[in-house]
Amino acid sequence: MKYSYKPTGVCASNMEFEIVNGIIKDMKVTGGCPGNSLGIRALCIGKDIDTVINSLKNIKCGFRNTSCPDQIANALEKYKKETN
Repeated sequence: MKYSYKPTGVCASNMEFEIVNGIIKDMKVTGGCPGNSLGIRALCIGKDIDTVINSLKNIKCGFRNTSCPDQIANALEKYKKETN
């Protein structure tokens, strides 16, 4: 299933996921730091969403109360609520 999320409080403007049976098959972050987004993508693909949520939740970016990794965790939590 394809899922799109608009993050808040970060430089990224959109996050798109392809999730099959709770596993992230593909992910794209638009905006933000390109190298970090590609690195996070590489680490998330093939992982189940609960593992990714547990790994990325509550990571902060500098003075912000959130980060792109935290927003990915938020997106996946929202996806779980909407699909269960």
